[in-house]
Amino acid sequence: MAITDWPADERPREKLLQRGPAALSDAELLAIFLRTGIVGKTAVDLARELLDEFGSLRALLEADQKQFCNGKGLGTAKFVQLQATLEMSRRHLDERLRRGSALANPHDTRRFLSARLRDYAHEVFACLFLDNRHRVIQFEELFFGTLDGASVHPREVVKRALHHNAAAVILAHNHPSGIAEPSQADLQITQRLGDALALVDIRMLDHFVVGDGDLTSFAERGLI
Repeated sequence: MAITDWPADERPREKLLQRGPAALSDAELLAIFLRTGIVGKTAVDLARELLDEFGSLRALLEADQKQFCNGKGLGTAKFVQLQATLEMSRRHLDERLRRGSALANPHDTRRFLSARLRDYAHEVFACLFLDNRHRVIQFEELFFGTLDGASVHPREVVKRALHHNAAAVILAHNHPSGIAEPSQADLQITQRLGDALALVDIRMLDHFVVGDGDLTSFAERGLI
């Protein structure tokens, strides 16, 4: 049966308009993105098969071009469309964060950092540079490492903070293992960075460890 023959409140598009996107399943959301199915399968049927094939919606969204295009009913055009959609989402989060104080919008800050750092297969150390009202000036990925860690140089962090005329910073790095638990090395580099920034009167407000769907705040743990 074609989707157009389904009851109106069961069709993904109509369901989204009536109840909002959060009411849809992963398969229904993917079906809207796909728009059409293939011979013998509706868009929802195809979406379910793709989710089974890739293992999850996240795995499909993170697939490289070759993996993605090998999926049934997918191709280069869909890959380009998806990448544009994902980038618009990242830029939307960036704009939301820039409109207000990073501390006044902790939810947006966490979502932004998770979206930017969570999916790296290697460790990345980044910094949010803030003005004296804690509004975001710039986000920069500064150091890149292996699965085991990144070499973080306090001098370079201070240099970039001064370049942006920042009054405060929020540090962040990901753990490719997915576990957002600070290591002893994380604690040590945080202390070194805090001391270095304090010498030039720049406050370190927080340091986030980004895991797989979870973030740990050093400030909330009382580690700063």
